[in-house]
Amino acid sequence: QIIVDDDDSKVWSLYDAGPRSIRCPLIFLPPVSGTADVFFQQILALTGWGYRVIALQYPVYWDHLEFCDGFRKLLDHLQLDKVHLFGASLGGFLAQKFAEYTHKSPRVQSLILCNAFSDTSIFNQTWTANSFWLMPAFMLKKIVLGNFASGPLDPEMADGIDFMVDRLESLGQSELASRLTLNCQNSYVEPHKIRDIPVTIMDVFDQSALSTEAKEEMYKLYPNARRAHLKTGGNFPYLCRSAEVNLYIQIHLLQFHGTRYAAIDPSMVSAEQLEVQKISLHTSNEQEGQ
Repeated sequence: QIIVDDDDSKVWSLYDAGPRSIRCPLIFLPPVSGTADVFFQQILALTGWGYRVIALQYPVYWDHLEFCDGFRKLLDHLQLDKVHLFGASLGGFLAQKFAEYTHKSPRVQSLILCNAFSDTSIFNQTWTANSFWLMPAFMLKKIVLGNFASGPLDPEMADGIDFMVDRLESLGQSELASRLTLNCQNSYVEPHKIRDIPVTIMDVFDQSALSTEAKEEMYKLYPNARRAHLKTGGNFPYLCRSAEVNLYIQIHLLQFHGTRYAAIDPSMVSAEQLEVQKISLHTSNEQEGQ
């Protein structure tokens, strides 16, 4: 746990795993309902392959600028000049806002945006954003749970949702209220400030909290982005489709191997192993499609 602001109540919790010699790690930013440990599947797999990954849980921030300033101080504290960011939902929006905020002296080397959005108005909640801080925790939890998938689900997805519900229960009123405020406060990403950053957009074809319009908007904003589509995975593919998500992360980070922005220990680079996995994923997808 790290405090970087003057305010002692603002505590960042994080897991920092993998080789400390890596100076440009991959940092995970969770969704509204998530804590740092929702990315445990990524931490386990990626550190096994020699990557350095950091999963974060943010303190209570009530506006995007305050969040960006705190996050910059955290990177300074960790002595990280540039990082790769994987943001899920709200985490994806904050990752884009941070890249925009630091565009004059860039701190973000690349972005992986999972079920992310670029404009908070899609939630039609901008008018209530200022009142979340007044609401009791049970009401806030109800708002978040309203976006979780219901109906028949495969076992992995059901387990993923159970895990997220459990994480949601662990968050206090101010944590939830501040995240919902960040999620719904009137704001959008200015793409011209981050157009040079390599982006992978990761989304799912089944039911998720994101509308088709929101996804289309993301494709328009980042016409050169790589796209990583998962047939299924709902709101939390990093939990219930972790093998596919981890593979897409590796493919994204492959372009930085051998540079000073590599997130992997050079001695662990085995392109061959990745190739084999890529082919196996491709064939299993084709079989499903038959």
